[in-house]
Amino acid sequence: MNNKQRWMGGVVLLSGGVLLAALLLKGKEEIHQNEVQAPAAAVETSQKNPNSAAGLTVDVETEKRLLEAQRQAREKSVAEQEARAAEFLAMQQQAEADAARKAAEEYAELNARRSAQQSSDNIPPELIEDQAAKDKRIAEDKLAAQKKLEQQKAAQLKADQAKQESARKSADTEKEAAEEKRKAERLAAEKKLAAEKKDAEKKAAEKKAAEKQAAQAKREAEDKQKAEAKRKEDAKKKAEAEKARDLLENGDKQWMVQVALAANEANADAVASKLKAKGYRVTKSPTSKGIRIMVGPSKDREAADSARKKITSDASLGMKSAWVIDWVPLDKR
Repeated sequence: MNNKQRWMGGVVLLSGGVLLAALLLKGKEEIHQNEVQAPAAAVETSQKNPNSAAGLTVDVETEKRLLEAQRQAREKSVAEQEARAAEFLAMQQQAEADAARKAAEEYAELNARRSAQQSSDNIPPELIEDQAAKDKRIAEDKLAAQKKLEQQKAAQLKADQAKQESARKSADTEKEAAEEKRKAERLAAEKKLAAEKKDAEKKAAEKKAAEKQAAQAKREAEDKQKAEAKRKEDAKKKAEAEKARDLLENGDKQWMVQVALAANEANADAVASKLKAKGYRVTKSPTSKGIRIMVGPSKDREAADSARKKITSDASLGMKSAWVIDWVPLDKR
């Protein structure tokens, strides 16, 4: 009988330990599953919504609230699992204490019966039968208590599962509401950005048109100024040409004898010095091709031609190519 009681106590301890380990392992698996599902759900959301970066930027606060709710749910689930584990541990310890107490009582009774049996060999068979019935009753009570404990554990486990399912559904509902809110805010942001882009494009087109119009007006004004400047320049040239022609035809002409065209001022001075040494009056006039060296003026063409012949016939001067020109001084042109 003592061995049977020990065996039953061991079975109770072993079943309680297995149940406790199973609950702890299940709690860890649920926590791990919740931690894995959160980033997986975030990845799935980012894959379904390529433009989710804008939505996350718009709805950062909602994401924070959702993550905080998930963290609180995980912490609450862990706390509940720990509380259940502590409760089952206390129940197991209580069952172990009860089993130990009953085993001690039965061991004391068994020792008492042995002592009585040693003191008297005349024990009635009815007492032995009563002890067997008592042992059977104790075993049945232990089985009933174990069954009741298992039923309580199963009911508690079922209630916890229902509570977790309710929490999961609530979290899913909150997540769907947050997702709908993010979608609505993202659509509103996209509409706002589209309107701002359209407005910016319209303003840019108006600015470009205004700049084009201003550039056209500027070009027209510049063309008008250039045309006016060209007209004035042509008029000026025409007036100067008319004046020069009038001077040539009607002005005070001076007859000069051009004796040379020097390339530079030094050569012109050398030629002028030779002529001045001979008593000629020399005039220098710069041109686009060099410096013109002339002798005169003479009162008429005949006098100028006589001076030309005299100069060309003077071998010391060496000027064979002199000729007569009608020349108007610069101050009279």
